[in-house]
Amino acid sequence: MKYLCQVWFETAKINAISADEGEKLTKDSIINDDRLRDSGHLLVALALREPSTAVTVRVRSNEVTATDGPFAEIKEHLGGFVLIEAKDMAEATAIAATFPVARYGAIEVRPAYSIKEEC
Repeated sequence: MKYLCQVWFETAKINAISADEGEKLTKDSIINDDRLRDSGHLLVALALREPSTAVTVRVRSNEVTATDGPFAEIKEHLGGFVLIEAKDMAEATAIAATFPVARYGAIEVRPAYSIKEEC
């Protein structure tokens, strides 16, 4: 079964880490990703740029609007996601607990499925 692990950072905490801490976090994350990929658990892992780089798209009454950046003061932001394969939620949670980025925020683990397979 597939699980989406959303990486939520405490914005102030992640922005306050030193360059050395950031470099160590990146290296530790790469090592962990490689280990999970080798074990067959990791399907995709991507980091996201800062919230200020985002564009929000809405379609209302067939009208498309796109708005830049964040709209409100936020304490946490989505920093990335990891798609894993696990036998159940317990294994998915155990895998998410190995993510080095969990030291700086939270990992939301959620079962994922193909809507095509649900029809």
